[in-house]
Amino acid sequence: MTARWIAALGAAGLCAMLAAPAFAEEEAKAPAPKDVLKTYADVAQAMYGDAVIGAKALQAKVDALLKDPTDATLADARKAWIDARPAYQQTEAYRFGNKAMDDLEGRVNAWPLDEGLIDYVDPKYGDSSDENPYYAANVIANPKLKVGRKTVDATKITAKLLNSLQEVGEVEANVAIGYHAVEFLLWGQDLNGTGPGAGNRPATDYAQGAACTHGNCDRRADYLRVVTGMLVDDLANMEKAWEAKGKARTALMKKKGPSALAPIFTGLGSLSYGELGGERMKLGLILHDPEEEHDCFSDNTHNSHYYNIVGMSEIWRGRYKRLVGTVVEGPSIKAYAEAKAPEQAEKLTDLFSETLSKAQAMKDKADSGMAYDQMIGEGNAEGNKAVQDVIDALVAQTRGVEAVVAKLGVKITVEGSDSLDAPEKVTQ
Repeated sequence: MTARWIAALGAAGLCAMLAAPAFAEEEAKAPAPKDVLKTYADVAQAMYGDAVIGAKALQAKVDALLKDPTDATLADARKAWIDARPAYQQTEAYRFGNKAMDDLEGRVNAWPLDEGLIDYVDPKYGDSSDENPYYAANVIANPKLKVGRKTVDATKITAKLLNSLQEVGEVEANVAIGYHAVEFLLWGQDLNGTGPGAGNRPATDYAQGAACTHGNCDRRADYLRVVTGMLVDDLANMEKAWEAKGKARTALMKKKGPSALAPIFTGLGSLSYGELGGERMKLGLILHDPEEEHDCFSDNTHNSHYYNIVGMSEIWRGRYKRLVGTVVEGPSIKAYAEAKAPEQAEKLTDLFSETLSKAQAMKDKADSGMAYDQMIGEGNAEGNKAVQDVIDALVAQTRGVEAVVAKLGVKITVEGSDSLDAPEKVTQ
């Protein structure tokens, strides 16, 4: 701008001219909602794609175990299960606000499960439950099952059979498929309570002939083979839903304007609060009950919680690094919020970082020898605090999400939890 132009404009004109570009520049920083939604969908497709890769690697190790059941092949299959979890756990904010994902999630990650439905259990487990008539049905040991008034032919363990048993009797704890059914078949029950140690199923549970332990090794092998294949297929369907013409992406991209961003905030808020902070963490801490830990057979719960938190941060920032090394990124919900609600967005970014820091401390403690089920044990002040610190951070993070949406004028409903909202009901 030359001196002549400045003189011609005068002081008032100059102030107006300088102010206008600043406002326009600030507004220009806000990506269009449709571009934010595209990034959100692209990240989803990449995350679920990596979950498929992990499940296929698990399937290969399961096949190797069943071909030659040894301590080494069992250890390899267990490691493959643990390695498969992070990618899926990072997706879980997508199940809230996206109906297609919520419809499939129960097939993949339902928990807790009454393991007596599937296989043999310790006598202390008991043989009946007032809430669940299939509590000790033991599909693996019984080629015929009584389901209501019907007798079900379970001679062959097939996907059709396992689908029919998923939440049989409308009991949510009857989990016959998904990650945790596979987990139980690899580790067996964790009988250590809040003491050290995970499940310890022997590899000989899959040996054929005289070397078989606990009987029905052929049927147990069939169950593990079928349920692992179903997991691969279900995850592939979740990935497919985010393709260009997939159900989840199509439904999302039909939304218009700032209100279209509600599913993103719904997912971040509901996973932070009701699901992770409440049902997965606070409930177990209130009850000091290892049965309430997410990956209870493998003692992998700390990793599952940690990667839930990593995933939320990635969704907020609109950036995800794939297993193959490529990065998926684009206009983010963070960038949109920073332009429209800068103060609240900055605070929320800090809150995501704080939650991740607390989760890292919890993960480090578990990796150093204090498993999550030990952390939530009664009388373990150090462990209880490590878990409570993460819960507190998740609650604060939820409030940060709510502050951003309030400023943006976007309406969402965050899933609640009695464990956080009415803990007295939990202890009754």
